[in-house]
Amino acid sequence: MKKTIAIDMDGVLADIEMQFLNWYERDYGIKHGRDYLVGRSSDTFFPEAGLVKKYIYTPGFFQTIPLMEGAVEAVQKLMENFEIYVVSAAMEFPLSLPEKLHWLNEHFPFISWRNIIFCGDKSIINTDYMIDDYPKNLDYFKGKPIMFTAYHNTTLTHHQRVNNWNEVITLLEAEA
Repeated sequence: MKKTIAIDMDGVLADIEMQFLNWYERDYGIKHGRDYLVGRSSDTFFPEAGLVKKYIYTPGFFQTIPLMEGAVEAVQKLMENFEIYVVSAAMEFPLSLPEKLHWLNEHFPFISWRNIIFCGDKSIINTDYMIDDYPKNLDYFKGKPIMFTAYHNTTLTHHQRVNNWNEVITLLEAEA
């Protein structure tokens, strides 16, 4: 039986940081690099109060998020030796559900609907590994947590860190 991996969507498969930056440039004409977000909370990304929340609740936001570089190829490679589940705490933003499903069907059509889990609390997930950018999702995970680097976790050291999909492959191939 294959070992199992739960993979988060936003910030791991989907490049939500770039989506925020792209939408900000589209709306305000100001281009920021990814480093601009490091050390900030989503409440202080931009000078305009509530902008991140506004974007998250705007139709089309989740459906048009760019892919994280190397994600498709890495997931396909991992599927050779692992059972993959995409897990998103999407219930926090219920309007995102159809958009996230559409996005997954477009970019990861090889992942069965049986392997897509939209939930509220990821502590119920019982896989061997979880790849996520939010420490709160990894802190109570019973398997092996793997923290994908994001603007909000750069100073944290209490979980195994990966910075990109190449590092995920290297780490997990050694464990297969």
